[in-house]
Amino acid sequence: MLEGRIRRRLKDLAIHSYAEYCDYLFSGEGLRDELVHLIDVVTTNKTDFFREPRHFEFLTAAAVPEFVASNSARRPMLVWSAACSTGEEPYTLAMVLSEYAATHPGFAFRIIATDISTTVLKRAGLGIYSTDAVRPVPQNLKVKYFMRGRERSFERVRVVPELRRLIEFRRLNFMDSDYEMQEKFDVIFCRNVIIYFDRPTQQSILEKITQHLRPRSYLFMGHAETLHELVLPLTPIAPALYRRSDGRA
Repeated sequence: MLEGRIRRRLKDLAIHSYAEYCDYLFSGEGLRDELVHLIDVVTTNKTDFFREPRHFEFLTAAAVPEFVASNSARRPMLVWSAACSTGEEPYTLAMVLSEYAATHPGFAFRIIATDISTTVLKRAGLGIYSTDAVRPVPQNLKVKYFMRGRERSFERVRVVPELRRLIEFRRLNFMDSDYEMQEKFDVIFCRNVIIYFDRPTQQSILEKITQHLRPRSYLFMGHAETLHELVLPLTPIAPALYRRSDGRA
């Protein structure tokens, strides 16, 4: 798989061997210009709309009402979709939070979505999906939040502009020593990504992520992921759901 994916870059660059590509990659020019393209072709991007739907049910049934009750400053709820891939997760978040806002005047939110791959971030920003990709979206939300082109035979839909404007897409590499984010989040979704790292790296990544999570706020993980034996300021609430401690003694 790795060989096949890297072969695309050899073809694009007219390089004739993997050894020659490796020499170029680790040169000063390659580290500056090529590394991001290598990451784009080798990363795996698997996601769906409404993946693990109970997370979104908990979000609107418990996490958001708790935020509203404690939000004396009347600030927007800030949500981070980490490793957002092609955007299905942040757009799902935007839909369910918009539905909540429609029946709760005064509630507002912002979503920041990050990924290491510039290619998938561009696709996410466009918000264009196949009709097969949006099948998990409930019909009432599909009608409300997706547009179809005039040519009905074109099997594509696009997220409406009002929803796209609620999400800010940024590039972020979990392996960076500092995420250079000023925000503190009320909810973080970081699902089905740390399974690709060894335990010491998971510890390091989640330490940095939890630094951006407000006390008493929620971290949603993938159901295949466990924080067992990791030392973090998190309390398990439900399967794949954690809450940051409030910092009290």
